[in-house]
Amino acid sequence: MTDAPRPAVDQPTADQPAAVQDSAVQDSADQDSAAQPAAPLLPRPARRPARPSLYDRFSRHVNSDVRAQRLYRWLGPALVVVLAAVARLWNLGAAHDLMNQFDETYYVKDAWTMLQLGYEGSWPEDGNASFLSGDVGVFSTDPTFVIHPPLGKWIIALGMLAFGPGSGWGWRITTALLGTAAVLLLMLIARRLTRSTTFAVVAGLLMAVDGLAISMSRVALLDTSLTFFVLLAFLFVLVDRERTMARIAESVAARVEGDTPPLSSTASWGPLLWNRPWILAAGAALGAACAVKWSGVWVLAGLGVYLVVTDALARRRAGVALWPTDALRQGAVSFVLLVPIATVVYLASWTGWLVTDGGYDRHVADANPATGLFSWVPLPLQSLWQFHVTMYNSAAGITSGHTYASPAWQWPLLVRPTGMYYHHDALGVDGCTAASGCSQVVSSIPNPLVWYAGVAAVLYLAYRFVVARDWRHAFVLTGIVVTYVPWLFFPERTVFQFYTVLMLPFLLLALTFALQRIAASGSADDDRRHTGQRLVLVFLGVALLLAAFWYPVISAMTVPYDFWRLHNWLPTWI
Repeated sequence: MTDAPRPAVDQPTADQPAAVQDSAVQDSADQDSAAQPAAPLLPRPARRPARPSLYDRFSRHVNSDVRAQRLYRWLGPALVVVLAAVARLWNLGAAHDLMNQFDETYYVKDAWTMLQLGYEGSWPEDGNASFLSGDVGVFSTDPTFVIHPPLGKWIIALGMLAFGPGSGWGWRITTALLGTAAVLLLMLIARRLTRSTTFAVVAGLLMAVDGLAISMSRVALLDTSLTFFVLLAFLFVLVDRERTMARIAESVAARVEGDTPPLSSTASWGPLLWNRPWILAAGAALGAACAVKWSGVWVLAGLGVYLVVTDALARRRAGVALWPTDALRQGAVSFVLLVPIATVVYLASWTGWLVTDGGYDRHVADANPATGLFSWVPLPLQSLWQFHVTMYNSAAGITSGHTYASPAWQWPLLVRPTGMYYHHDALGVDGCTAASGCSQVVSSIPNPLVWYAGVAAVLYLAYRFVVARDWRHAFVLTGIVVTYVPWLFFPERTVFQFYTVLMLPFLLLALTFALQRIAASGSADDDRRHTGQRLVLVFLGVALLLAAFWYPVISAMTVPYDFWRLHNWLPTWI
């Protein structure tokens, strides 16, 4: 393309006077010079290339050396697991008490009688004092009423079987070990979701030092065992997804010949996948979760829905014409793979109750057996069903007030953390040298910075899912929904903030995604990436400092009373 001619007035001609010609030439030169930018008075200095950040240099070193890469992949998570174990096991028996404000007072004694009787026996009114003094045989063979399945208490019993009931080490060790293992499971999940060992370590580190996760691993309650089995189930479902999506796509692609439309080909239906061992494993883990606490049923139902939806979307992407109906067919198969084995594992947890005669309501069906359709069911199972009805009615009716009760709508705001244990000594008692006295505290408060950042990250992840439709975000949000949302439908029931230990891993996964995006690893210019990495490092540094600040008051260390008061940032935290 050629430039358009200038107007005639700008072009001097031979018949014009010389002055006019000179003026026209000057005007043209002025216009040309005005169109050009003025030359700088001093030359601009050349921009120095950005120096690689510490993270970039570390990544390049690791990625350039296969041996270093392999070492980092196991050494990084291993160090986090060791840190988690130390935080949970150090001085585990410091609080030599059965925390009678919460259910440790019941679970420990129930676990001990289950070892002796096979079912939960009754204790006298001064049973705590006798147990703590070493007189652990004052229980009777009369059954006591319980509202939780037995597996969590069997787990507690294993610790006392190994170490005896003489100290907190015996009745808390198995919970502490499962709490440590939960950190490892979180890193395995994060590694598969983020495809980054570094950010898997970040997720594990945040859980390893979190006050809620640590404190709930240092008391003999059921929620840490529940968290372990739920994370195990999510990991198994994640592994299955990696296998199944490729199998669906490959199977459908193999059926389509040339450019034949799927509607008129054998790709109208996708494959029915029965060979899914990881779904069987997830079903077993979810059955164990339900056998610890019935709230595991919500996770079982939620993951079942997740499997149906992801199968449907995979078949649509693969080109299956009748993908909605096809997904329902596969959904029936997934139900068969998931639910029956969960039911078998759940029933197996009641073996002690079934094979003995002294459990609560053990023979209730003998006097009133079922008739008609269910008359074939053995009487022990009929009695177990009737016992479950009684348990459910009792659990649903727990509405009595409690000092540390916190409805579920308050949990994201961290309004009322749970105080598990408190002991105070005055000056001079048991070596206390603080004028204000000395305190031992077990508070189940999470790291405040990490908690609030995690809540914000969940909202951000929900937004990102709407925008980008990333399946990884949906996976994490599914975990949030099944561990939190059901509690919103029980506003009258007495519930506590420490229930969020089950929600915490998914909160940390959302936060890990947010931190990874802030760090912008490999996806932005140097300045943007370096700034993001510095922000992430600052956040992690502050989080670790806060974790160290809170650790004494979540682990029953003896501290001055004034030091404990420094941790009560809100009036509702006491």
